[in-house]
Amino acid sequence: MAETTQAQRALGDVAARQLANATKTAPQLSTLTPRWLVQLLQWVPVEAGIYRVNQVSNPQQVRVACTQRDEAHLPETFVDYETQPREYFLNGVSTILDVHTRVSDLYSSPHDQIREQLRLTIETIKERQESELINNPEYGLLASVSDEQRISTLTGAPTPDDLDDLLSKVWKEPAFFLTHPLGLNAFARECTRRGVPPPTTSLFGSPFITWRGIPIIPSDKVPLDDGKTKFLLLRTGEKRQGVVGLFQPGLVGEQSPGLSVRFMGINRSAIASYLVSLYCSLAVLTDDALAVLDDVEVGKYHDYPDTYK
Repeated sequence: MAETTQAQRALGDVAARQLANATKTAPQLSTLTPRWLVQLLQWVPVEAGIYRVNQVSNPQQVRVACTQRDEAHLPETFVDYETQPREYFLNGVSTILDVHTRVSDLYSSPHDQIREQLRLTIETIKERQESELINNPEYGLLASVSDEQRISTLTGAPTPDDLDDLLSKVWKEPAFFLTHPLGLNAFARECTRRGVPPPTTSLFGSPFITWRGIPIIPSDKVPLDDGKTKFLLLRTGEKRQGVVGLFQPGLVGEQSPGLSVRFMGINRSAIASYLVSLYCSLAVLTDDALAVLDDVEVGKYHDYPDTYK
């Protein structure tokens, strides 16, 4: 048979790539999220890692009167304080990052290996921070909701009526709702079914749907178990007697509020170690600053009328 393969007349791709430099991205972290909860909280510096919440123990007994045009006696009163106020202690999220000096010496162009290792480790610690703010059994949002501030859904799926009930629990300057992304989708479906699609607002350059003007913030750290999640509603800030985040200022090796990176030295195996620590906590200043909607079903779908198809 005649030879049908033509002789190569130009440099091929495979060989040409041996002289080319690939444009390399920095390492991408698939678990990275926007962490909007951390950005929306007011962060309060604490002294010696302790934050004490003082409350009034007799709020219903503080007496005042509207003065009359006579010589009637004015009420006498005083404001008492709790003698055993709750104290919050900062919680640490820490790890030790190890980097072999040979790796950092030889393979740090175009991306510095130590810098990238620290960046990815810090991002992971910050993800854990947001999870602790929601789920920590001592100070997390879900553990801090008082019994009278807990409600359940009317029908399983989150409806506008359910969120209105939440607003009746946190009616003094509510800041935002917080739920799992699938909870957000479930609420949007219920609004669509009723023909009341919620408006959107812009925060941090991203669109958020709202209810009664209050943004609904998604976070994958809100628990999702057996097809059910939760909606939280928060009031934030010290001046509003709301929810505040706590951090320790002035740490050795401070990189950002509450976060420190400290070099621990190089061992006899030529491995350099870095201690990465983040100290934080969360405090609910008054019970009515936080409420939760429990047992929110996220898998309920509907057949919509033709106008919504």
